[in-house]
Amino acid sequence: MKEQIIKENYERISNEISEMNKNVTLLCATKMQAVEDINYLISLGCKYIGENRVNELLEKYEQYDKGAELHFIGTLQKNKVKYIIDKVSLIHSVDSVGLLEEINKRAEKIGKVMDILLEVNSGREENKGGILPENVCEFYEKAKSYSNICVRGLMTMAPRCDTREEYLKYFDLTKQLFDKLFGNDKNAILSMGMSESYKYAIEAGATLVRVGSGIFGARY
Repeated sequence: MKEQIIKENYERISNEISEMNKNVTLLCATKMQAVEDINYLISLGCKYIGENRVNELLEKYEQYDKGAELHFIGTLQKNKVKYIIDKVSLIHSVDSVGLLEEINKRAEKIGKVMDILLEVNSGREENKGGILPENVCEFYEKAKSYSNICVRGLMTMAPRCDTREEYLKYFDLTKQLFDKLFGNDKNAILSMGMSESYKYAIEAGATLVRVGSGIFGARY
C-alpha cells in the first residue's frame, strides 16, 4: 500500500514538474522515512535525495541505494560537518563564516572541493537560519575565497504562506539575488520550494525543488 502511494505521488509530481519546466531537478526529501521506502523511490528513478538531520543520515547511510545522489538540506552544526563531508555531494544550508571555515577545513583534509548553496533567509524569520538578503552578496564574496569550497547557488526556505502571491514574494526576492550572482552560470542551482510550494517556486525560477511529504505522505 505504501509503495503504491509513493509510486503514484512520485510519478504525478515528476510529470507536473516536467510540464512546467523540464530542466527543474526534483530532490526527494527523506526526513523520517524508512530506508526501504527511500530505496523503493530510487528504484522508480529518483536521482536525488536529501536528509535534514546528520544523525539520521548516518543511521541510514550504509543502507541507501547508491543509485541516487545524497544532499544535506537541513541546518548543519559545525561539529557535525566531519561526519558528512565525505558522504554528501551538496550542502544546501550554509549561512555563517564559521560553517564555511569548518567545511573548507574538513574538505581539505580529504582532498575534496565541497559544493555548497548559500541559504537566504528571505522571510527574515528569527527562528530560521539563513543570510539576510542585504548581506548575501558580501557573504558570497567571502565564500568564494575558500579553496576547498565551490558555491553552486542559493537556497531559501520561504515562510509557510496562504497564497501564491505570498510565496512568490519570497521566491522572487531570492531569484533576483540568484540572477545577480549567478546569472551567466547555466549550471548554477536555485533550490526553492517544498511539497506545498514547489509549483510556485518553479514559476519563480527555481532549478531544484525539495519534495518530501508530497511523495511519501504526511509524517505523523
